[in-house]
Amino acid sequence: MMRRLLVVVVLAAIGALTYAAIRAHRDLTDFEVYRTAATRAASAEPLYRPDDGHYQFKYLPAFAVAARPLALMSDETAKRVWFGISFALSVVFVWTLVRTLPDRRLPCLALAAWTTLVVGKFFVRELALGQTNALLAVLLLPAIVRPDRHPRLAGVAAGAAVFVKPYALLMLPWLAVRQPRTATLSAALAIAVGLLVPVATYGWAGNLSLLGEWWRTVTDTTAPNLFHPDNVSVVSMWAKWLGPLPGATVLGVATAIALLGEASWTCWAGRGGRGPVSPSYLEAGLLMLLMPLLSPQGWDYVLLLGTPVVIAVIDRWPDLPSGARQLVIGVAIVLATPIRLFMSVVAYNAVMDTAIVTVAAIVLVGLGTSLRAKALL
Repeated sequence: MMRRLLVVVVLAAIGALTYAAIRAHRDLTDFEVYRTAATRAASAEPLYRPDDGHYQFKYLPAFAVAARPLALMSDETAKRVWFGISFALSVVFVWTLVRTLPDRRLPCLALAAWTTLVVGKFFVRELALGQTNALLAVLLLPAIVRPDRHPRLAGVAAGAAVFVKPYALLMLPWLAVRQPRTATLSAALAIAVGLLVPVATYGWAGNLSLLGEWWRTVTDTTAPNLFHPDNVSVVSMWAKWLGPLPGATVLGVATAIALLGEASWTCWAGRGGRGPVSPSYLEAGLLMLLMPLLSPQGWDYVLLLGTPVVIAVIDRWPDLPSGARQLVIGVAIVLATPIRLFMSVVAYNAVMDTAIVTVAAIVLVGLGTSLRAKALL
């Protein structure tokens, strides 16, 4: 009991110091988008406004309605609460994944330390922006950790995750094919309820109008963001290499299809998984890693969703062939290096325009698939 209390105290201190360090340089910019939307939802005002510029609200209406408690707090209190929740969710996400990795080889603390070293910068960026990916990650945990045991929970949580980040929809076909039917039905019910939640505030016609405005906002803001340095989607990768040509989009879509095919093969190869080792860890983890790569507006810090694959690859590193081990080291260096801290803005933009982070993430997908090919997970 005392040991757990000490751990909580240490983590709380780390969280407080991290918050102080972040606030000295950042202002949780993205969080302001959520709080503004929550304030508008509390007054039944329009959520999607082009004059918000780069910081337009791009989430489904139910998210703004659910976030209304943030509008009741002062700005500073709301930021502290949001940061505290996000920090706690980040710790829960990583630690749960480490402890539940099937047939784990490394000690928990060692594996957690290596994982934090590799993906820590994405979590720090997540916290500095006040983003929602830690919440999304925890909602998807039941789909990773033996969803066959709690299919309703896995389904409801995955359905709710769609309203945090719409690309969580990628999990639904996998739930339908690989998990008990109750998981899919629960997810569908959760999505249906979420789509109807704003009706109580905006009415039927108002809710339909909001959904239309949401779609307009998402589609209108996609193209301008493809060339953003922090965009790590495969479409952005080809656009950065080839410029705004139709061929870049075609190659991006082709790459996305190839990655989906790779993930599908991994699921097919693990279809006979039985006993204490659940194939869902790797399969769901790969789908989460694909989310920022397939989404045209996939930002680099969203790669924190690929933590399950990072953990699996680190743990099985000694069992991989020599060439694969070298690739793991290269990917780890690219993902772990906080290059924005060591470069000018111009130099950073030039490096990111090479799409090196996207390439590293694609290689990581291949490494994750190789674990299934070699029956290592």
